[in-house]
Amino acid sequence: MKKYRIFFIGLFISLSAGVEMLMAQSYQIGVCDWMILKRQKLGEFDLARQLGSDGIEMDMGALGQREMFDNKMRDDREAAHFKHVADSLGIQIGAIAMSGFYAQDLTKRDNYMALVDDCFDTMDKMGGTRVAFLPLGGCGNDWTTDKVKRAVIVKRLHDIGETAKSRGKVVGIDTPLDAKSNLKLLKEIKSNGIAIFYKFQTIVENGWDIPKDLKQLGAKNICAIHASNTDRVWLRNDSTINMPAIKKVLDEMGWNGWLFVERSRDTTMVRNVKMNYGANVRYLKEIFNSYPEPEVKIDSEGRDADYVNTIIGRAQKATDELGITWTPLGQNVVNIIANRYFKLNDIYAERDSLKQKDKKLAEALCDSKLYRSHYGFIADLSMYLKEQDIVKVKDVMTFNVVKVTYDAHCDMIPTLKDEEKQQIMAWLIEARELAIDAESSKKKHEVFGKYKGRINNYLTRRGYDLVKEREAWYERVRARGGKL
Repeated sequence: MKKYRIFFIGLFISLSAGVEMLMAQSYQIGVCDWMILKRQKLGEFDLARQLGSDGIEMDMGALGQREMFDNKMRDDREAAHFKHVADSLGIQIGAIAMSGFYAQDLTKRDNYMALVDDCFDTMDKMGGTRVAFLPLGGCGNDWTTDKVKRAVIVKRLHDIGETAKSRGKVVGIDTPLDAKSNLKLLKEIKSNGIAIFYKFQTIVENGWDIPKDLKQLGAKNICAIHASNTDRVWLRNDSTINMPAIKKVLDEMGWNGWLFVERSRDTTMVRNVKMNYGANVRYLKEIFNSYPEPEVKIDSEGRDADYVNTIIGRAQKATDELGITWTPLGQNVVNIIANRYFKLNDIYAERDSLKQKDKKLAEALCDSKLYRSHYGFIADLSMYLKEQDIVKVKDVMTFNVVKVTYDAHCDMIPTLKDEEKQQIMAWLIEARELAIDAESSKKKHEVFGKYKGRINNYLTRRGYDLVKEREAWYERVRARGGKL
């Protein structure tokens, strides 16, 4: 009996330890500030928050031919300001990067310890960041077989590692090697202050298997991960990276830490920071964590699934225009717009039903509900968007007719006076307010059609011969190779 009791006690302890390990395991998703075009800029923290990331990998600044990094954080007051802004926005500084070594050769920088110490000092100022990133790209790839150059790199990395260990830090190196060769390199370096800053792109480009390579390298040898590929498509569309399989093996390894998005930008919109990094952060959070539920719930209950998807796609055209579709902010805005379309559909469906009994009452109730809900929609948007962005949403919902029509009138009649332009714009804006509540695209255009007629009558009264103006305009457009 005693031995069974011992067995069950041991089993309980084992299971408890397993549960504790699973509970302790966590993943944090960040972005690289130099890649989101915010290298050591205060705006990086707010942008990281908008993207839905947990933190950032802050760069030490450019190096080039400078003796030291172009590092603002040497100024204690500047560093304190950065840290305060990060804390106030709930954004962590998960790693500090010495990305200058992507282009600079570590073996030719005799002040390498001064550069590394500068990085460690910055890590302390940022609240004790533990992981530093040191790419070896500037060394080329010949060092992997050149014994003399390799010996220099190993010696310098040992020195760096020992200093890192003494200061409670670890330096993650980025190498062109697979797991087996990285393990050999780490053994040569002989310092627990050096680990591998793992990079999916390297593995993919060499045709290696990421889950297999990760498992062979081992959790203790990986201090952080650059969880992206070269620029081509977003991570969710990248067939060369099996993210669920990667998550599974990291779970099995019991690895904890930061996954940073460095690249994986869609090359058709490579400069759209919010769309690219918002999409990649969201995908990683969907795979590695539960992506946060939007504050605004979508009113899809009882509606046909295909219809709901169509409306969501329509709503996303507005957030695409704002560049926020894949961000938490974008999800809330999408749901607000989609709910507006659902509300309009419900109002007009009720009107059509009541028309069979009392057409006048049906129209009156419809107008009343449209009026009340119109301002509720704008108020909902104002909780998440600035006024100029709300205008963009309205424009997308009305096919950008305001701008197209206004520009056409100004191009057709170059002699329009300022007050005439203002009147045209005022009427088009009024039309837009009505059109966003219309029940179909046809009805939206009909609203604008009425106001275009009003504009034409106004211009005629002002003495313009619209027939002649239009004919002259057609000639000018054809002369410059355009079409109408």
